[in-house]
Amino acid sequence: MLLISMACEKENDVLSLRPVDDSPIFMKLPVHDQSNGRVASNTGYTVFSAEYLTSAESGQVGRTIYFKDVGNKQLTEDFVPGLSLDNTDSVSYYIDETRPSDDLPVAVSSAAIIRAMQTWDEVTCSDLGMFRIPSQPGTATGFVSELLGFGGSLDYIADVVHAGWLPGAFYDSIAPGGSTFILGVTFTIIFTDDDGNPVDVDNNNKLDVAWREIYFNDAFEWADGDHYDVETVALHESGHGLSQDHFGKAFSNVSNNKLHFAPRAVMNAAYSGIQTEINGSDEGGHCSNWASWPNN
Repeated sequence: MLLISMACEKENDVLSLRPVDDSPIFMKLPVHDQSNGRVASNTGYTVFSAEYLTSAESGQVGRTIYFKDVGNKQLTEDFVPGLSLDNTDSVSYYIDETRPSDDLPVAVSSAAIIRAMQTWDEVTCSDLGMFRIPSQPGTATGFVSELLGFGGSLDYIADVVHAGWLPGAFYDSIAPGGSTFILGVTFTIIFTDDDGNPVDVDNNNKLDVAWREIYFNDAFEWADGDHYDVETVALHESGHGLSQDHFGKAFSNVSNNKLHFAPRAVMNAAYSGIQTEINGSDEGGHCSNWASWPNN
């Protein structure tokens, strides 16, 4: 990790702070192509990127992983009107209740995730038509978890899939030691053409999203309204699910190695306590993506 020393003055106190390196990670992941008769112009899917949230105590900040088969950080990706696999322009979501947290009843964790999704849905600048697909016992989810050998399904379930809690080994496969600092991660699955190339059917210089998957790390102790709060992490990861990137700068205090954020926001790249309401910067990011939907 690259750290650069600098001085920051706040309330007459001079703190020696170091910006924390948040450069992207590049890794290889198995590629899957799947025939898809529902969308004539696209015939397959592959994983493009993943954004993960870290515990602040670890001193690390969440980063973006780009998969070498697809591209690099110069590329972006977004949903496309008229291209959803459920044939609607409304945003659908699903909660996999077959992979619950070890710490909470599934009804409690699902309610927290629903509140997080509703918070984004209630932003007045956008009309997502958001709806939940009811959880079905025995229905497996997880395109990425299936590829990595943790079980799942290669099938589309919803635009945003909360794929449940997975063991620490899943997060170690994403980043070295990831089980100790990754709280949650959101993967973006994009459409590919017959030759496996990413597609951009609306020619907006953004790759076309098929769906996104969110996973939570069961190696941590989870809570409802306490540390680590499911709704807070779900709100952050759902922001990624709705095309938001990380926001704000993270700094490490030399004296105690604690992370500080400028500004503090839901979409900061590390957990900094309970946040169940979105602030101006988070709302601005959301509106930049969705204010014109589905006419973008």
